[in-house]
Amino acid sequence: MSEPKSAPTVLAIVLGRRLAALREAAGFTAVQAAKQLRIAQTTVTRMEKAETSLKYATVKTLLEVYRVPQDEISEFLALLDKAATPGWWQSFRDALPGWFGVHVSLENAATDIRGYEPGVIPGLLQTPDYARAVMERGLPRMPADVLERRVDLRSRRQGILTRKDPAPPQLWVITDETSLRRAAGSRAVMREQIEHLLDVADLPNVTLQVCPFEAGLHPGAFGPFTVFRFEIPELPDIVCTDSLSRAGYSEEKVEVALFREALGQMSVYGLSKQETKRFLGDIRKELYL
Repeated sequence: MSEPKSAPTVLAIVLGRRLAALREAAGFTAVQAAKQLRIAQTTVTRMEKAETSLKYATVKTLLEVYRVPQDEISEFLALLDKAATPGWWQSFRDALPGWFGVHVSLENAATDIRGYEPGVIPGLLQTPDYARAVMERGLPRMPADVLERRVDLRSRRQGILTRKDPAPPQLWVITDETSLRRAAGSRAVMREQIEHLLDVADLPNVTLQVCPFEAGLHPGAFGPFTVFRFEIPELPDIVCTDSLSRAGYSEEKVEVALFREALGQMSVYGLSKQETKRFLGDIRKELYL
């Protein structure tokens, strides 16, 4: 999946795909459609991939060229108006890397989020102080005001776990014992973080598992990743893999299936939900000694 320069809403991604499907159903190639409007072929393909904004007049003309019934055109354009509404995360564009904006957009639309984070507590479960300690040691270094904006963004993202409408996603995350043992900030920061994990683990839509050291190597040891699932038919499962400076997104069925299989196997290596809570309780006791 191509990475847009400015993260679109998931609805914009879906409309781009629908636009491509309508073009193909009408028997037009992207080159032929572009000629009808006297625009570049790349403009048509970038619109279909949501790599550029879907302009109302251009989309309307394309739909007419494709001989889409008027009632369907009206419905499509109404959705286009809705898609043009910026996601809440766009207000953080001053501190949000473009590549991560895609992640936040997908996160907000997903009904099921599954992932693995080896070295730190998963972002959706971090306290502000823990997140700040992690980001302070990240690269490239950032000014204090940008760092605080990113901490605010991380906290804001966590609202999806307790939202009422739409229903919160099902979150299943696996982390290694390393993330719980490695200090981030002071002992007080770690105590608060462990307390928070114990609270969040009680949410009905959250499953947290820890892979203890004694479990040994497991299929996910190569690095962090997230798999998003959606109710929208046009949007297949998407896997996101993270690195120091960017994220990669893929919807290739074979690749996504591989990561889902890895998660399934890792769940066997990890402690159960209840065992994880007991494990966290033991670490909390150690932090109070």
